This record gives sequence, structure tokens and C-alpha cells, in this order.
Amino acid sequence: MHTMGLECGNKASSGSPEDKSLSQPPPPPELSLYHQMFKRTPKMVIIFAVVALSCLVLYHSSFTFPFSRDYNSFAFDTRLASSDINLNELKIILKKATMSNNTVIITTLNDAWAEPNSMFDLLLESFRVGNQTKRFLKHLVVVTLDQKAYARCLKLHPHCYNLRTNGTDFSEEAYFMAPDYLKMMWRRIDFLRSVLDLGYSFVFTDADIMWFRDPFPQFHKDADFQIACDYFNGNPSDLQNLPNGGFNYVKSNNKTIQFYKFWYNSRLTFPSLHDQDVFNKIKFSPFITNVGLQIRFLDTGYFGGFCQPSKDLNKVCTMHANCCVGLENKVHDLGIMLSDWRKYQKSRVNQTLTQGFAGSWTVPQLCRGSFHRPRAPKKKDGQGRKS
Repeated sequence: MHTMGLECGNKASSGSPEDKSLSQPPPPPELSLYHQMFKRTPKMVIIFAVVALSCLVLYHSSFTFPFSRDYNSFAFDTRLASSDINLNELKIILKKATMSNNTVIITTLNDAWAEPNSMFDLLLESFRVGNQTKRFLKHLVVVTLDQKAYARCLKLHPHCYNLRTNGTDFSEEAYFMAPDYLKMMWRRIDFLRSVLDLGYSFVFTDADIMWFRDPFPQFHKDADFQIACDYFNGNPSDLQNLPNGGFNYVKSNNKTIQFYKFWYNSRLTFPSLHDQDVFNKIKFSPFITNVGLQIRFLDTGYFGGFCQPSKDLNKVCTMHANCCVGLENKVHDLGIMLSDWRKYQKSRVNQTLTQGFAGSWTVPQLCRGSFHRPRAPKKKDGQGRKS
């Protein structure tokens, strides 16, 4: 049928008046050769054209410019990673824990950090002894990474969600930058993206961060994504600040959802880096500007840590056992930190407000120099450390 159409076309062109066709110059040799080839292989040409057109349509329908507002690169990969999240259960827990503005506080635990007298106990204690921070416990969602941690959480706290990861056991030791550590950190980023997708803003806090005051008055009103710092240079808008992914406040909107997808998928570009180091790479990406994401870095005067402590106990909101590795080191020093806080509170009772008693920290102790000391051997009973 296609051959017939081509032949009819040829007859029409040769069926013009004889004197007119004779007056026209002969076609160039190259054109005659192409014409003969086309006439001989019309079916091949048509098949090729159909395939090419189909590929072009599919290409344009699926392609999204990497820095557009609807960035969704590696979307299939992201869906695979999230396939084991029980969204119905998560929705119920988030609804129970949310504040009036659809905001929750989230932390993550594995078995090592959930053991008695370990990190989880210290975190809960800080909420109880902090200045008007006990009320935040009812908004805290504890995301456990293994069954043992989940069982322990259920004994101590009302809002526990077990994040199952097929084929991976996160209850074992997770040394800083070891393969299990990297998997754990990226699992967390993907989960937090799911929380944003469900319409909930969140304050994420590592379990080795002690809460001493309400952090919300110190958050920037115009920011979509706010993150604590290992070292703060005084300018909250300066991308040169050195962030710490252990504490951030993120508002749920299209900008942050797309950003968390971009952040999670960037692990493929930087496979040997953890989430914090990857953030340090992508914070300069044109994608940030294109989606209009407003990033702010939090002042270590309010959100401090062992890297750069909050020196004034009269204004500190949180303190992080950062610049420290080893569960035993962290537990030891955070226990002393809580003791320092209690001394500060006790001293405040006998001080007038005008005197402005500041108090002081006596930490870090074991955490100081912990990066340069050899690691303790792995424990066979499943206890370990997460830094």
C-alpha cells in the first residue's frame, strides 16, 4: 500500500506536459542517486521514520530539565527506596503527634541507641528537665530502624514508628562513615521526604541532641529549610557556613519536597559521601535558586554543640554531641551535660534575673579527640554505636 502511494507520486510528477518536462534541466547526480535509493527501499524509510518519531515523542514526554520547578530526576529510584514505608500507619502517628500548625518533631533510633541508659533515655530526660520543653514530648515521633529499638520505644513513648528496610539490619553497630552508617543516613533522608509529601513540616533532631529551650522563637520566619551548624560564621544566609544535618527545621511545601528528592538522589553522584557532605556540595547548585528554596543556617549561640558550643546557658536551646564518635563517649559526655544543666537551674533559683547568671559547660571530655582514638571492637550482642 505504501509502495503504491510512492509510485502514484512518481507518475504524477512525470505526467506533466512533455514540452515542460523537456525544458527542465536534469537533476544533479547526487539527487538522482538518493531518489533511486528511496524508490528501492520505501518500506525501510517509513519504518525508520516511524521509530524515530516514536522515540522523539517518548523523549519529550518524559524529559524534565534538571533545574526546573518540577524536577523529578531518578523518580523511579526514589519510589523503589520508599516502597516499604507503611503510609497508612505513618499518617495515623503523624496526626496524633502534630502541633496545631501541622508540625512534628522527629528523631531516629537503632537498637544501640535505644538500649537502657543509652542515648534515647538521655534525649527524653533533656525534654523533661529543659526550660518548658516537656510539652514537646507529645509531638515527638520516634522512628526506629529495627525491631528491638521499636520494642524499647513502645515501652517509653506514645509515638513510635518502625521504619522497616528490606534486606538490611540496622540494629548492628554503625560506625561513622561505614557502609551501614551511610545506608542509615540516606534512609533517613528518604523517609523525611515522605513526611513532607504527606503535608507535615518537621523539626528533625538527632537523638544525641539535648533540648533545653523552645527552639521555635529562634527560627527564621522566611526560610523553607533551616539547618544547624558545626561552625557558624555569623551570617545565617551565607552558604559558606558549615552545616550539621543532625538538626533542621523544614516546612512542607513543593520547594522542600523537590529539594529532598534532589538531595536523596544526589547520593548517586557522590556515592562515598554521607548526607551532610552531599548537602555541602549541592547547596551551591543552580537547582536551589531555580526552585526558590530559602536556606538559613542556625546560630550556634542557640543551637550549639561540641564543635562550637553555646556558651550562654541563658539562651541555649539545643546542644549536640557533634565532633564526636563512639556511643560510649557521647553517652558519657551528654550525661555530664545534663548534670551541668541541672546545676545551672539550681543556681538560677538563688540568683536574681538582673545578675544574669550564665553557668558553663564542663564538656566535651571523652568526646575531645575521639576521632583520633582507635575504635572499640564490635560487640557480639548487637549493641554498638551510631555517630
